[in-house]
Amino acid sequence: MSEAIVGKRGKLVITGALGHIGSRFIHGIRPGEYKEVLLLDNLLTQRYCSLFNLPKGVPFRFVEADICSCDLKAIFEGADAVLHLAAITNAEGSFDKQKQVEEVNYEGTKRVAEACVAGGCGLIFLSTTSVYGTQSDVVDENCSIDSLKPQSPYAESKLKAERLLAELGESAGLKFITCRFGTIYGSSIGMRFHTAVNKFCWQACMGIPVTVWRTAMDQQRPYLDLGDAVRAINFILAGGRFDNGLYNVLTDNASVGDIIAAIKKYVPDLGVKLVDSPIMN
Repeated sequence: MSEAIVGKRGKLVITGALGHIGSRFIHGIRPGEYKEVLLLDNLLTQRYCSLFNLPKGVPFRFVEADICSCDLKAIFEGADAVLHLAAITNAEGSFDKQKQVEEVNYEGTKRVAEACVAGGCGLIFLSTTSVYGTQSDVVDENCSIDSLKPQSPYAESKLKAERLLAELGESAGLKFITCRFGTIYGSSIGMRFHTAVNKFCWQACMGIPVTVWRTAMDQQRPYLDLGDAVRAINFILAGGRFDNGLYNVLTDNASVGDIIAAIKKYVPDLGVKLVDSPIMN
């Protein structure tokens, strides 16, 4: 498995391939890197444009399927690695669809992991720094379990999936790596605008006051540039780094005030509207 990935000649499967992160990643693949790149997506968000103008010379194959119901073992057959991006990611919106979040983010990940065990392929799992919740100081991957304070069904489902993978690593020999990504910002063909920086930039460009959670103006949280996210994924794949480890991946810790100040350099008359939210992390 590792040798194939190091040589960048194996089969790579990407779940949720047409989303914000996936679309940026697949459009950066170069000819000769992989023997096959299988794109798996259920098209629930209808991001068809992510399939437009894919790099020429790359052996892409698209499969429209749902990780919660399709035959993943058949799809993963012959794969060297699986990049698991399929997830419901809107933390604030996850309160209204907790059952669906659990089904996709936990049960779906369980099915993906079990298929990886059956096929002997490595798994990259994207978790979230939202599992830390609100902290008074900097925390890292080595913090105690008591320091993990997820504040949304989204974060809870990701933390539960992390623990599942650790168990499968011990009991079933799953080879994986878990990356706790900071809040993503940056552009891609399949981008969304529900996360802070992207949403603020959209609002600023449209002349709309940015909506800031009332208690969050000075609160810092980790953010991850989409380009840095893709570089991290490529670093893992290039080295076959499936060490069953857990890693924070972020570009910077910043406050909402820092972000607004940066946007004001380009939109000086930017307005700010304070709003309430069920989560303040």
